[in-house]
This record gives sequence, structure tokens and C-alpha cells, in this order.
Amino acid sequence: MPLTRISMLKGRHTDTKEQIKSLVASTIVEQLNVPANDRFIMLDEYEADHFHYDPTCLDIARTDDLLIIQITLNAGRPTEVKKQFYEALAEQLHGQLQLRKEDIFINLIEVTRDNWSYGNGFAQFAL
Repeated sequence: MPLTRISMLKGRHTDTKEQIKSLVASTIVEQLNVPANDRFIMLDEYEADHFHYDPTCLDIARTDDLLIIQITLNAGRPTEVKKQFYEALAEQLHGQLQLRKEDIFINLIEVTRDNWSYGNGFAQFAL
């Protein structure tokens, strides 16, 4: 049940954006054990004056190719699984699209199952 937002500066080719969405989705499925059809991804593109980041926070050299990938998902995955996910996603984006790993910022937001309504005003996963 992840909800994924990918944010970036405007200017990437349509094919590249599709590849980014596909790689993020497949890595979520493979690494976080999510059903393949549970795919809700928003890709947001920004003008430079609406996309601010620190180019050296934590001594990581970032460029304007930065991707901010924020995923809201159910709580409960162990830290080791999350770490493996971060590494696998960075590897996929680097290996397939030659994106610099330094330009891949990932944030997981964990929520309980009662925080979702997939439609019809019903909490499908609330116990």
C-alpha cells in the first residue's frame, strides 16, 4: 500500500521519467514485499525557484539531478529491510539510468493500516 511521490527539477525526457517510475515501483515490490498491482506514484516536476535542496548536507555532494523519493507505507518493516531497500533502489537508478547515488534522496513515512482509504470512503485495512 505505498503511496510514492517522486520530486525533481523540470527537464527530464518523458522516457526517463517513465523509467524512474518503473524502477522505483519494481524495487518497492521486490524489496518491501508489496503486491505488484499496488502502484500509486506521483511524479512532481518543479521550476528551479520551487525546488530547494542543500547541495552538501551530511557531506553528500548533490546536483540538480536530485530525485527526492518519498514513500508512505505501512509501519513494521525492520531497519535492515529498509537499508537494503535504500541500497537496492540507488543501485537500480544508478545502474539503469546512470543517476548519481548522491542524487537519490529517499524518505519513508510509516503509518498504521487504519490511515488508508483506497476509495469509496472506506478504510479497507482498518482492523
